[in-house]
Amino acid sequence: MKFMKIGTKPDTFYTEEATRTVISDIPSDLTIRINNICYLLHKLQFPLVPTCGLLQRLCSDSEDSDIVIIDLHDIPGGEDAFELCAKFCYGITINLSAHNFVPAFCAAKFLRMTESIEKGNFVLKLEAFFNSCILEGWKDSIVTLQTTIKLPEWSENLGIIRRCIDSIVEKILTPPAKVSWSYTYTRPGYVKKQHQTVPKDWWTEDISDLDIDLFRCIITAVRSTYMLPPQLVGEALHVYACRWLPDTTKSRPPQSSGSLTEESMEKSRRILEFIVSMIPADRGSVSVGFLLRLLSIANYVGASPVTKTELIRRAGLQFEEATVGDMLLPSQLSSDQHYYDIDLVSAVLESYLVLWRRQNPASAENSHLLRSIRKIGKLIDSYLQVVARDVNMPISKLVYVADALPDSARGDHDGLYKAINIYLKEHPDLSKAEKKSLCRMLDCQKLSPEIRAHAVKNERLPLRTVVQVLFFEQESGSRATGHKPELISKARQTQATEEEGDKPQQEARRKNTVTESSESEHHEKMKSLEGKGVRGDIGEAESEKGKERRGEANSASKVDPKKIVQRRSRSDQGHDKGRER
Repeated sequence: MKFMKIGTKPDTFYTEEATRTVISDIPSDLTIRINNICYLLHKLQFPLVPTCGLLQRLCSDSEDSDIVIIDLHDIPGGEDAFELCAKFCYGITINLSAHNFVPAFCAAKFLRMTESIEKGNFVLKLEAFFNSCILEGWKDSIVTLQTTIKLPEWSENLGIIRRCIDSIVEKILTPPAKVSWSYTYTRPGYVKKQHQTVPKDWWTEDISDLDIDLFRCIITAVRSTYMLPPQLVGEALHVYACRWLPDTTKSRPPQSSGSLTEESMEKSRRILEFIVSMIPADRGSVSVGFLLRLLSIANYVGASPVTKTELIRRAGLQFEEATVGDMLLPSQLSSDQHYYDIDLVSAVLESYLVLWRRQNPASAENSHLLRSIRKIGKLIDSYLQVVARDVNMPISKLVYVADALPDSARGDHDGLYKAINIYLKEHPDLSKAEKKSLCRMLDCQKLSPEIRAHAVKNERLPLRTVVQVLFFEQESGSRATGHKPELISKARQTQATEEEGDKPQQEARRKNTVTESSESEHHEKMKSLEGKGVRGDIGEAESEKGKERRGEANSASKVDPKKIVQRRSRSDQGHDKGRER
């Protein structure tokens, strides 16, 4: 930061109550009133009036020749700026910098302290300091520009804002290899060393201190040159958002609505809507994680529907680049009992699917469209495995997101099974109907042998799902051994009966269907299950595959369907009676 010292005399101004007086043997004959402060000064003994064209005119218009009282309540910068001008006239030492230049310059212009009044006047010295020091410096220009928000009209009319912006933009467009001035860069992992290459986004952090309107002027000017890549503009917007917008990624909003004042909320809405409007149209100019965070903030501050729709659209375009961590955002509605904002993810997923279907994926099964939807399928299943642990997560929301994906999105249903199993474990009080609605999404043909082996012994699953798994296990075994799958057709009848209702006679019919085959036939058709590992809890014990592939897992995979169905039937009946009680 550069300074300019003017004057040589010591400061002789002192305050007594609301009066500022200069220590002098000469009595005061000029009173300047500014707001609540009175300055007792001198007309001619010191070059105050001769230096200020405005005071000359006002004194000449005064009828009282002994003591003149002048009101200057409208002087830009107030009493502080006037005192700088008065001290200059008295020859008292003053220090000028980027922090006080704007009010001093505006006040000097107001008082008409120009060369036409007196040679070497205050305005001339201030202009020289502005041109040779402030505009030549990087941080000086930014600080000076920031101080103009207190005197916007004067700063605009005197050209201070325009000239500062031009200086800042010129430096931003300078190739990083030629940057020689000091800048702020506090990113994690970056250590400023001598001769180290200047990062391309070196300028983003310093300009993030500016007011939103000034920041917008700089970004608009930079974009209009088309000299910087869109990613740099996007990074500047990202840094500014982190600096000024509330962080909604770490915690839910407090229950009290007074956490942010309405004025703060309105300011946040303005900043958010500006940032969204300034994001370059180029895909990848900002990350999808940043877009999702902006959408979460939009829900928190109550942004306009247009802003939310634009964020959803842009996030949908880049959704396949997202990670599970990007999607784990707390709900911003205090009415929601669940923690994660699953509605936000659902909205972005729907936007992605609309775009995906428009590209006619049916005609390109092996194209990038299939790879894209498969990637989304794995992403959503992984996300569901996390949100399923939320004990307050409604089953309807989980089912809606899981069921939104087309069949082609999942090459297998292992990930979906893990999410369902976790949800069943965390929500043990689900009714039989709720369990069925949850498990209805599963396609047992798309389960791996290891997962099917786990599902057969999973006590949390509804009986119809276990029967369905047994059916496909035995169907695969029949294909391998060449036996006729008599039990398969009967299992199909059992599944259809289960979907119609839970009447006692249907339960009995299901038992009889499975038990009609002899013990020997079942054992023969279950030979294909031998040697397959059965895991204890999918999603929690995957690291124990080695143990489960040993002898104890092999013995556990020898499952008797008749015993399982009979045991599960008794268990379900007991569970239903317990719920009725």
